Amino acid sequence: MRCPFCGNNDTQVKDSRPAEDNVAIRRRRFCPACGGRFTTYERVQLRDLVVVKTSGRREAFERTKLERSIRIAMQKRPIEAERIDQMISGIVRRLESLGDTDIPSGTIGEIVMETLARIDTVAYVRFASVYKNFQAADDFDKFVSELRPTSPPDA
Repeated sequence: MRCPFCGNNDTQVKDSRPAEDNVAIRRRRFCPACGGRFTTYERVQLRDLVVVKTSGRREAFERTKLERSIRIAMQKRPIEAERIDQMISGIVRRLESLGDTDIPSGTIGEIVMETLARIDTVAYVRFASVYKNFQAADDFDKFVSELRPTSPPDA
């Protein structure tokens, strides 16, 4: 593993342990050249996924893009980082198990929204505002009103 600080190719593993409910391995590494310490994660990748954009353009699936968008939606929410990592791993496993390597971006968005809706409503609305491309406050209002349960009329 290359050192992210000095570029040295000869780094040493100092500690390894399971992470993310045993679906990844966390490794603490040390660079003897510069003394830098850093962490890497190893995950099983069942197949190479390709995201098919709505424009028809195709690009390789990047877990980091998915993770970044979810972490932005979850920012300042009372959800533990480990729980977010588990959620992301679950989404990736679900995508890999769909049976096809070509996955429409809409499918990814729907799976993320479904998962966020179960975990945190605020993060769900934040993600939906970008995914569904809200343009005005009315878009938010309509979306949030659909989330609210209808109350029975006063008797």
